[in-house]
Amino acid sequence: MEERTEEASPTPILSLHHVSRLCRDVKHSIDFYTKVLGFVLVERTLALDFDGAWLFNYGVGIHLVQSKDEDRLPSDTDHLDLKDNHISFQCEAMEETERRLKEFNTKYIKRTIEDESGTKIDQLFFNDPDGFMVEICNCEDLKLVPAGSVGKIKLPSNHHNPPLDLDNDVDDDNGANPK
Repeated sequence: MEERTEEASPTPILSLHHVSRLCRDVKHSIDFYTKVLGFVLVERTLALDFDGAWLFNYGVGIHLVQSKDEDRLPSDTDHLDLKDNHISFQCEAMEETERRLKEFNTKYIKRTIEDESGTKIDQLFFNDPDGFMVEICNCEDLKLVPAGSVGKIKLPSNHHNPPLDLDNDVDDDNGANPK
């Protein structure tokens, strides 16, 4: 790949569109994502010639794809490692989400962490039916502190965004000196 000395123009990405998940049983995964997490089943294009489903809500989609290879799915569907791959959804009502997890007998880990400024966030970690980890959090309360990227962060104007702390931006030259 050719090295570039000038800064590349920004990619015109707007937001996350969807996450794709392999499934052992698409119908079972539809039940989980619609009943436990409130996603809505939407029409899927007929041009796709494989078993799957599309779900949408909260401004993001989940595409479920029937797996033909069990080896591509997690072998331990009960294992929860908070440092493992996962998708995370911002939540307005953590207590309601926890109640729903209990209602549907979903095993979860709950924790609260506090950052350096004293801001506390709550997190719920659990697995979907196929063993892929999901996080529900109120992480939006944490400030985004650019690391030498002022002017590069694009925040959509049509929904709530996390607070942005521009006073603590670090120097672009070495990435370590606060301005």
